[in-house]
Amino acid sequence: MQTCASIIESIGKTPMVELARIGKGLPGRIFAKAEFMNPSGSMKDRIALKMIEEAEQAGQLKPGSIVIEETSGNTGIALAMVCAVKGYRFVAVMSEGNSPERRQILQALGARVELVPQAAGGKPGQVTGADLALVEERTRQLQRELGAFWVNQFDNPGNCAAHYETTAQEIWQQMDGQIDYFLDVVGTSGTFTGIAKALKEKDPNLQCWVVEPAAAAVLAGKPVTNPQHVLQGSSYAKVPRLWDAGVCDGYLTVTDGEAVRAARRLAAEEGLLCGYTSGGNVAAALRLAGWCDAGARIVTILCDSGLRYLSSDLFK
Repeated sequence: MQTCASIIESIGKTPMVELARIGKGLPGRIFAKAEFMNPSGSMKDRIALKMIEEAEQAGQLKPGSIVIEETSGNTGIALAMVCAVKGYRFVAVMSEGNSPERRQILQALGARVELVPQAAGGKPGQVTGADLALVEERTRQLQRELGAFWVNQFDNPGNCAAHYETTAQEIWQQMDGQIDYFLDVVGTSGTFTGIAKALKEKDPNLQCWVVEPAAAAVLAGKPVTNPQHVLQGSSYAKVPRLWDAGVCDGYLTVTDGEAVRAARRLAAEEGLLCGYTSGGNVAAALRLAGWCDAGARIVTILCDSGLRYLSSDLFK
């Protein structure tokens, strides 16, 4: 029999899809790693499993332990899935600005959800660095009160290692090593840093570009004119602690409108129902494909499922 002992054994090995319909007629070819097809619906499954198993190996987790994490939703959902399988209680601390579907999924997976009000002037669906600071403060408080193990994805090296060891290797194999550009949005920077480092070790000429919101391109060194944007779970208008500028070759920016239009095109023309950040990645890839050398191969990430945004304006 070919079965899994648990759902966490199915993490990874996601498809690589050429976006041949929306990229038709452009000089470059766009390929998208369908990370939304991980079992809990996002690329964060990989880091959740890695960080929990490393904590187990280090003796930081015991039977009956409580796990806590600050999250925009996707990492929390992935951790809730992993903790359900492994028997740990899980507490997710998140901003009220994140989509309600995320908290509903967390609760369905047995997690306790601690919602933190947004900073003054906050808007639902647009979580800022100020909002995230409040979430981190509440996480620290709860961690002390509960004696929980704090995963801390923003500082945990397992975040980068998961993508270095798995996602990047899959990308390289699926593309037969024929990659000219890799691009991705940055949240914790685990995905970008882990993948870019691994790909550059294999081909130093391969270019890795960051995608940022047009009004909050802090990694590119531009002033933040508006920290509120639709790329949930990414681009908090501050430099993440796992960021490594040494593996970045360039920067691209996208507006909210470009991200939304690209996400809608992904669904309507490619049959790929994905979220805002996937739309941002694809919008940037389309621009790059328009001016790169003919036949250049561009790889990006489809970060999470569009099912998590049905209450938003994304598909309305």
